[in-house]
Amino acid sequence: MNSNPTLFQRFLNGSLVVQIVIGIVAGILLATISPETALSLSFFGSLFVSALKAVAPILVFVLVASSIANQKKGTHTNLKPVIHLYLIGTLLAATTAVIISVLFPTTLVLTATDIQATPPEGILEVLNTLLFKIVDSPVNALVTGNFIGILAWGIGLGFALQHANESTKNTLHDVSNAVTKIVHMVIRFAPIGIFGLVAQTVAATGFDALLGFSQLLVVLIGCMLIVALVINPALVYLKLRTNPYPLVFKCLRESGVTAFFTRSSAANIPVNMEICKKLDLHEDTYSVSIPLGATINMAGASITITVLTLAAVHTLGIEFDIATAILLSIVAAVSACGASGVAGGSLLLIPLACGLFGVPNEVAMQVVAIGFIIGVVQDSAETALNSSTDVLFTVAACRAEENK
Repeated sequence: MNSNPTLFQRFLNGSLVVQIVIGIVAGILLATISPETALSLSFFGSLFVSALKAVAPILVFVLVASSIANQKKGTHTNLKPVIHLYLIGTLLAATTAVIISVLFPTTLVLTATDIQATPPEGILEVLNTLLFKIVDSPVNALVTGNFIGILAWGIGLGFALQHANESTKNTLHDVSNAVTKIVHMVIRFAPIGIFGLVAQTVAATGFDALLGFSQLLVVLIGCMLIVALVINPALVYLKLRTNPYPLVFKCLRESGVTAFFTRSSAANIPVNMEICKKLDLHEDTYSVSIPLGATINMAGASITITVLTLAAVHTLGIEFDIATAILLSIVAAVSACGASGVAGGSLLLIPLACGLFGVPNEVAMQVVAIGFIIGVVQDSAETALNSSTDVLFTVAACRAEENK
């Protein structure tokens, strides 16, 4: 038998992070040398993201149902502390964005825009949408990627099957393992997919379009870095009472990098599931907390909503007080929980926050258009923060429980 591993075996057994970095560098070089070739190879990126989005709804549904159905009576999960961290982290992120936006006010050059979109008209509409997503049909939820509906049906089916016979539970567990293996294969092709995404982005847009909005981007990315490197580590330290940065950097490296380029919290769910499995976390916890985090843990989205809203307020010269700023933090945090798990999902919620300050909807939609322009960087960084924090808070809650 030939003991030398083949090139494909080396690929499967190699470091995924190193392979992703190689894919990023190769994509940038190809887009710089031959933009036409880079654009022609962009289907690698589209194929990878499509594969993740296709498998993520099934993975979430099966894992949640299987975890709950096979949960033994008296088994303790750590969902409550994870959810507490999600909500506190999102609110602190919005508050941080308010403070930074006040200290470093940003103004925008507003022009007419032809962006067509239908933003929510109020906070009640956001809540109404969430409720109707919960009662969506399971087939439609799977087809449309409605993760709130998928979670609701997965939880309901799981509890219903707790009283099923053992053979049924074992079958569901086997299906869960089979889907997980398929996901693992998809993730192994992340370097090729990210190569295509990077090549396409650099070849199609470059970085010229971002120069006109440099201050806005600095404020946005600065807020996200403060949350990622100061706020989140502080929350983790309060839970674990140990140095949080090794865990923080691990989550940013293994989850944030892929999320940065897929620009989709939903698409990154399989990646986060795999990280939690490697860290030997309780499956009953992370199989629910990770897809739930992709829906309600939206620190990056709350920052985007807050910063762009206050940029519009500063541009129009509108005065506001601390009470209104605090209300904006709460609205941004709640609205962010209703943001879609796909690229640019938080931008359409900006008019909702702008309404607090009396900003006309026409102006608010121009701000949304600017959001789409800077989305090459903004939305990528936002998703990286959101998705890596899902893993970070899940690990922190699980390890805190283990240390008791």
